[in-house]
Amino acid sequence: MRKKIIQEILDNKSKFISGEELSKKLGISRTAVWKHIKSLREEGYNIESVNKKGYRLIEKPDDLLTYDNIYHNLHTKILGKKIIHFDTIDSTNDYAKKIGNEESEGAVIISEEQTKGRGRLGRNWHSNSYEGIWMSIILKPNIVPYKAPFITLIAGASIVEALNKLGVNAKIKWPNDIILNEKKICGILTELSAEIERINHIVLGIGINVKTMEFSQEICDVATSLYKENYIVSRVDIVRNILLEFESLYLEYINNNSKEKVLDICRRHSAIIGKEIYTIRGEEKELVRCLDINEEGNLIIKRNDGSIKEIISGEISIRGIKGYV
Repeated sequence: MRKKIIQEILDNKSKFISGEELSKKLGISRTAVWKHIKSLREEGYNIESVNKKGYRLIEKPDDLLTYDNIYHNLHTKILGKKIIHFDTIDSTNDYAKKIGNEESEGAVIISEEQTKGRGRLGRNWHSNSYEGIWMSIILKPNIVPYKAPFITLIAGASIVEALNKLGVNAKIKWPNDIILNEKKICGILTELSAEIERINHIVLGIGINVKTMEFSQEICDVATSLYKENYIVSRVDIVRNILLEFESLYLEYINNNSKEKVLDICRRHSAIIGKEIYTIRGEEKELVRCLDINEEGNLIIKRNDGSIKEIISGEISIRGIKGYV
């Protein structure tokens, strides 16, 4: 009920809405309305009440990644219809995997802090409180399992497209890193639960450094944040835009097997196409030129002997010749 009340107040913007009107619309008593308003104030919503006029929102806690803030003006069909918000959690991906089979598609698990966040290859992901976006999306596509890896590219395309529309000049380091000024601001971790011929669920984990200004010595040369690069963007706006972009590209892929728009975005915003890069497999390191991303989403490289090779996501790591990219 609180969610319905805050939606009514948000929809009215700076206009007053009376307790009587809220009571009639929602089918609860005026006393119940007042109790919900009190709870919302305790959460940080600055709601003014004036006798004979009612309630109006003066200021809302824009930075909290709650259902109320994200869902308002979120024009999606599936994604974000349910948002599970935590102040702190060990890992949003781990929680999503626990509830993945029972939860509906499009559910979002999001936390202000992760204590055991992780990235690709089991690496730690520093997820400080209120400094970033740490979220996981539960997906249940009706596709065969071998088509699932392309969803990582869809996520990358969605994030880079959302950030660029918000004025952030972000790029993609194939297959699952988002780069700003040649340093990493975002990682994507896709985890699959499947049988031989069917997918049970996919957990799509996204971690974005938004406000972090200090990084540990081990990652300070490769990691950055939006704020550190002088991009002051609302976390709520970022989440809302990512969900919108992702849903559009995702539904095109699972319903029509359409990859063209995703590949176009990944190519246009690539941080490595046309550049010399190192491919790293264990202790082996090879200098190659990155040529393209093919129709399957795999990387096409040219080796020093002139041979052309296709690299599949997950089998190799990539580094730039002068740094991270």
